[in-house]
Amino acid sequence: MSQGQEQNAPVGVLPREIRVVAHSSLFYWWPVWAAGLLLAGLTWLDGHRLAIVPPGTQAVEGFDGGRDALVLPAGAHLPRDPATGKPREPTLRVAGRSGYGVVFAVVAFVVVFVTNVTVRGLWSVIAIVFVLIVSLILALAGWWDDILEAVGHAHVYVNALGYLAISVPLLVLWLVVVLFFDRKTYMVFSPGQLVVRQEIGSGEAAFDTLGMVVEKRRGDLFRHWLLGFGSGDLIVKTAGATARQFEMRNVLFVGDKVHLIQQMLQTREVVRGS
Repeated sequence: MSQGQEQNAPVGVLPREIRVVAHSSLFYWWPVWAAGLLLAGLTWLDGHRLAIVPPGTQAVEGFDGGRDALVLPAGAHLPRDPATGKPREPTLRVAGRSGYGVVFAVVAFVVVFVTNVTVRGLWSVIAIVFVLIVSLILALAGWWDDILEAVGHAHVYVNALGYLAISVPLLVLWLVVVLFFDRKTYMVFSPGQLVVRQEIGSGEAAFDTLGMVVEKRRGDLFRHWLLGFGSGDLIVKTAGATARQFEMRNVLFVGDKVHLIQQMLQTREVVRGS
């Protein structure tokens, strides 16, 4: 007798195996480092400098030939350059308006909120998107300065290096976790068999796919759809006397994965002997 294969899908359509990788919630933090890099560039191009002055400094109009100036109180001095001993030139690049800092704070706050609190329902998503859009519009229009001025000179300034000091390490950490550590926990589906590795450093466990049930869970619209590009949680229930249930969190393109897995579950390799 020869070896044969029973399958409902056409030969060659399905991949030989389907690998499912679980991601940590850090994956959804990409808007923070993306916004930080963007705002760092915009702040650098803005060209303004931040002057560090002692308490009691006054802004004087029309001083010394009609130029505006910052006048220090008697006995006070500007920060000194250790190399020359002269007053340090203003070198910290900041935007002329504080709206950029507010936008960055709002983005960070929203990401922290949605990655730790499950937001269900379309209206919740609309509310969060509305907050982001309004914050961006106010920043572009320069109205945040007026709003913050009205609540007690509460301006939010972040220099270009400040954005980079947050966004670059976060980007490096994001890449290391998403591309390396997250890939250490996975499921591998092949015709008739499932291989599971749930923890970094642990061994693999194999299960028969006969009677297995695969479901997707994607209830958080903002996190799964807007931040995760169609991600979701994958629930796998095995059958038999030692039935188990596994949950893979934050699986990218979970809808396509489930579709392929369901097709593969209908495929089993059958070996016939004489």
